Amino acid sequence: MITREQIPAVLDHQVYDAEGRKIGEAGHVFLDDATGEPEWASVRTGLFGTSETFVPIHDAAMVEDHLQVPYSKDEVKGAPRVDVEEGGHLSEQEERKLYQYYGIDWGSGGRGTGTAGTAGAAGAAGGKARRRDDAMTRSEEEMRVGVERRETGKARLRKYVVTEEVQKTVPVRHEEVRVEREPITEGNVGDAMSGPEITEGEYEVTLHEERPVIDTEVHPVERVRLTTDEHTEQETVRGKVRKERIEEEEAGTSEDERRRR
Repeated sequence: MITREQIPAVLDHQVYDAEGRKIGEAGHVFLDDATGEPEWASVRTGLFGTSETFVPIHDAAMVEDHLQVPYSKDEVKGAPRVDVEEGGHLSEQEERKLYQYYGIDWGSGGRGTGTAGTAGAAGAAGGKARRRDDAMTRSEEEMRVGVERRETGKARLRKYVVTEEVQKTVPVRHEEVRVEREPITEGNVGDAMSGPEITEGEYEVTLHEERPVIDTEVHPVERVRLTTDEHTEQETVRGKVRKERIEEEEAGTSEDERRRR
């Protein structure tokens, strides 16, 4: 059973079902008018806690930092939506509807197990459960900005062969025939008279020349690789967030008068 001293630990804390699944956050605690003990809690469910449903906490327990109720998550979320009267009370009709939904016997003052229940006794006497905390909770959205890494393109190295025209100048030599004539002298007269006086003959000389010869050899000149550099830039992100405003209104004030304020 939840005691009055445990109410601060219940408010704005998580509520879990019987199987340990999170249902939502406790928004308000309602006390039984007859006993003054905690009897109901409202649980904010749905996206951003926009829905609010009621669950009995007579048989609930505080487990570490959360409230655990003996009902399933689907059962709590499927409870009838009820309106709270001015002053933070549940009407007898609304409370009876909740008792019936959760299988709690209203008329006999007992619960499903047959034992006496304070809320049941209060209902039979026409009592109402009242809310412990009647303050309004103001909430607002906070924009959270993160980054994601995505692929923007690819870069690759491709090697291919091209042929270029290369020109080099090299010296080449060749032989040409040149006829030399020398007069008969005392020094060569012996050689000149050694043969027959009148004859026919031939003398042959082989000529040579040089020609350019092209040959190639492969040798490495450089190594090429791809690397990436990371640059950081500042980018402004804009978005819209919603905020709740709480304003005081006097009873009987018209809409035009509130706008003029």
